[in-house]
Amino acid sequence: MSERSHDAGTQPAAPTAARDAARAQALRQPTESAEPATDTLVSVSAPEELSAEVEEAALADPLAELAAAMRRPEQVDQTTPASARDAVRELEKRLLGADRTMKRREVAAAAGVSILSARKIWRALGFPNLGDEEVFFTEVDQGALELMLGMVRAGTLTEETAISLTRSIGQMTDRMVVWQVEALVEDMVQNQKMSDPEARRNLVGLLPELITPIEELLVYSWRRQLNAAVHRLALRAETGLAASEEGRDGSEDDVSLPLARAVGFADLVSYTSLSRRMNERTLAQLVQRFESKCAEIISVGGGRLVKTIGDEVLFVAETPQAGAQIALAMSREFAADELLPNTRVSLVWGRILSRLGDIYGPTVNLAARLTALAEPGTVLIDEQTASTLVGDDRFVLHPQETTAVRGFGDINPVILAPGAGTGLVLD
Repeated sequence: MSERSHDAGTQPAAPTAARDAARAQALRQPTESAEPATDTLVSVSAPEELSAEVEEAALADPLAELAAAMRRPEQVDQTTPASARDAVRELEKRLLGADRTMKRREVAAAAGVSILSARKIWRALGFPNLGDEEVFFTEVDQGALELMLGMVRAGTLTEETAISLTRSIGQMTDRMVVWQVEALVEDMVQNQKMSDPEARRNLVGLLPELITPIEELLVYSWRRQLNAAVHRLALRAETGLAASEEGRDGSEDDVSLPLARAVGFADLVSYTSLSRRMNERTLAQLVQRFESKCAEIISVGGGRLVKTIGDEVLFVAETPQAGAQIALAMSREFAADELLPNTRVSLVWGRILSRLGDIYGPTVNLAARLTALAEPGTVLIDEQTASTLVGDDRFVLHPQETTAVRGFGDINPVILAPGAGTGLVLD
């Protein structure tokens, strides 16, 4: 039986159903008993259920296992010390803002929305699949649900945009939390000589001291980043598009894309073979050092780190000159770093599409292809990007032989080298 059929066949308790019906009538939304095949409040497709493999992987973490067991009391491991269970319960109450007292149907009904719509919001946030009888939610969860759905009902957001914004929060905070937990665990393993499982258990006692400062820093950083994004809008976007017109005839593949950006890639040379010879700790240190250095250089250069993929970093800058400075600084800094291998760096100035925190388009694809062509310790750009840097004495351009590039035909790559000046100065 599908989950939808299961939903339709189980009715909420009488008081909850009455509340749901009253709210639904006021908001002209269907009650759960009369839920349509396509919900009218949030109509985007819901993501697929979590697989058993994903759930099993999550339970490999002792802390996650304990938390999951608390969510399903019948699965509590009786060998877990009572003190540890109590500590997690206290920490959970502080994090969630209240005790879990509500089931999914009760929260949806109290918010005046069908279970289908509520479930889409929860899945966008990354919540696990829940049964009707699981007591998972609090009044704070109800308020969050009403907040997001209220903006849809008021017409502030479309349904698709509400889901997209919610998913951005869910995915980014999930990655952020995993990063922070692993950093704290690594610190305890290295500096307090704990085993990994022991560090994860002891983390429960450390987190209460960190919640408030990390939360405040998160809000502060979000506001700062949003302010920086505002400055990249409108006039600066138009200026970038105007600059990207130079030397183009309008037949390019990226002509319809809305943003002009310098797109760069940097990857570590021989990373795969090195990683096979490294132990877990050494590999972690290498990756962390690589990412930290890249993030610092990109930030100082006024660019934005889009994402890291193992041994590779993708970044953007608003002008070809800024992108070139970042690319050269990366090549220089990694060549001078005795603990890291050399890098191959590429840079392409063109138009892109920015969606879901990532970037897309032919410009991105060409930059990726050039990275594979670049020699270790060099920065490779294309002819169009080189034309934007001609006459700037901070850069030296060395044209290379015409090369066939998959998906782009023959291109004329150019090696970018530092010219006059000190380049990007790092503190």
